[in-house]
Amino acid sequence: MGPVGQHSDKRAVRSVTACWHDPAPSKCFATSNDNCSILAFSKKTIYSRERNGNNQNKLHIRQEKEFHIRATEGINIMACTMLRPEHAHSWLDNAIRVAPLRLSDSWRKQQVEAALCKVQLTGAKVLRIKEVFHSEMERGIHQQPSSLQMENTYIPELPDGTEEGLFLALDLGGTNFRVILLELANGVVIRQHVKHYHIGEELRLGCGERLFDFLAECVSDFVRSQNLNGTRLPLGFTFSFPMIQKGLDVGILLTWTKSFNCPSVVGRDAVQMLREAINRRGDSHVEVLAVLNDTAGTLIQGAVLDKRTAIGLILGTGSNACYMERADRVQHWEGQRHGEKQVIIDIEWGAFGDNGVLDFIKTDYDRKVDDNSLITNSFTFEKYISGKYLGEIVRVVLVKLVEDCVLFGGTASDTLLTSGAFTTSLVSLIEQDTVDNSCDNTSEILNKLGLSYDADDIAVVKFVCETVSNRAALLVSICTAVLLERLDRPDTTIAVDGSLYTYHPRLKSWMNKYIRLLAPGKKFRLLLAEDGSGKGAGLVAAIAVRLKQRFSET
Repeated sequence: MGPVGQHSDKRAVRSVTACWHDPAPSKCFATSNDNCSILAFSKKTIYSRERNGNNQNKLHIRQEKEFHIRATEGINIMACTMLRPEHAHSWLDNAIRVAPLRLSDSWRKQQVEAALCKVQLTGAKVLRIKEVFHSEMERGIHQQPSSLQMENTYIPELPDGTEEGLFLALDLGGTNFRVILLELANGVVIRQHVKHYHIGEELRLGCGERLFDFLAECVSDFVRSQNLNGTRLPLGFTFSFPMIQKGLDVGILLTWTKSFNCPSVVGRDAVQMLREAINRRGDSHVEVLAVLNDTAGTLIQGAVLDKRTAIGLILGTGSNACYMERADRVQHWEGQRHGEKQVIIDIEWGAFGDNGVLDFIKTDYDRKVDDNSLITNSFTFEKYISGKYLGEIVRVVLVKLVEDCVLFGGTASDTLLTSGAFTTSLVSLIEQDTVDNSCDNTSEILNKLGLSYDADDIAVVKFVCETVSNRAALLVSICTAVLLERLDRPDTTIAVDGSLYTYHPRLKSWMNKYIRLLAPGKKFRLLLAEDGSGKGAGLVAAIAVRLKQRFSET
């Protein structure tokens, strides 16, 4: 699209009206009714105002460099407004607001909206979160104090189509541990076998050495079942917990998350512990070549599906993101460099805000959820957005509304009062009702929870689920928009995996809307890249084999 003076729709330029100031480019917003049209401009663009005959402000733009107007596809430009910050905030408020609550009782409506108002993010808070996330990324990448770890994964390249052979992948991140055999040809998985092993609570919360012995036992059982005891098998280990990586095959466990807490092995190398456990058994020829988390695996798997992939997101029980960073920006690099041009950076954004930088959006509901969590005062961002916690946030809000006598006649069932009883899967089902303009799922859920309800109660429950879900989608989108701006590529694919993204009926559409809003002019797409934690780990093991051969030849 050319400069404004050459724009095909000159009426759009003539209609530009302004509540004007001299804005910084990063804080420029424009509107087209309730839709987003984006103004991107040079710092040297000169602005002037004058009154026309209708006593309206007109903004006339004289260019020294370049000025673009891009309208959201399919939207006619009615009016574009360059906004002061306070007007930008107001416009954003409207753009991100959930559908209004409609109740027959106006008093109940007012009480519910008052109880939910702090859960709904304002435009001012959205912009502040964006600035804070960018700042925390910069501090983290430069090894300054930050809630974002910005960990170097030492994965310097993506699959190139030459990967072939048999590889093992281990996937540890939840109560089900997976061992996977992958056969690769031309960089594509042509055959795979998977076996699941349940990890009981006594292992997840007990001695860490016993946990790794169990993992080695599962590997041995799987290799034996595939008749591969005498075969050398390169292995990629998806270890979906925060770690400090000192190499592709060195990952120091920082802390456990989700339902795991084995304190005795915090601070130790996960790869070394797995190797030692496998060696103690001595019944398989497995070589652990790489450790990664599920987010990096998702990016790798996405790159196989679409070479434009440069961001990986996990939106499931937990949440995290990674992206391709320029190697010259990365200060933390143990060992010798080999001319790498890029590397995957694991952001560990679940901990975003653990240092207090997000306290301005924390509600009493969030504090209660945190107080009842396995590890308090940690993984702040994850507790706003992940599948493990969204249902619990909804439950806590519903209980508060019952206590205020504006829901279920002021009477809660024992089930509703039980922590963890309202899962995120229920939130997704209720949100499906909103999509379908139905109440069937909501009614069935409330019946199973043992609650007495009327039509207004159903509307309130749907409103709470929408509000909490929308906040999660918006928070993810804010941070993803920052990543797109940091990459500054002409076209980027974002690989996403996780149960929340897969099963929540509205998350993807909200994310598409909000990312476009917050990263104007950045071309992107969301790509479902399933099983990055499995296939991705095998592919990284194949990359590790290639790198090992290359380095041995130099």
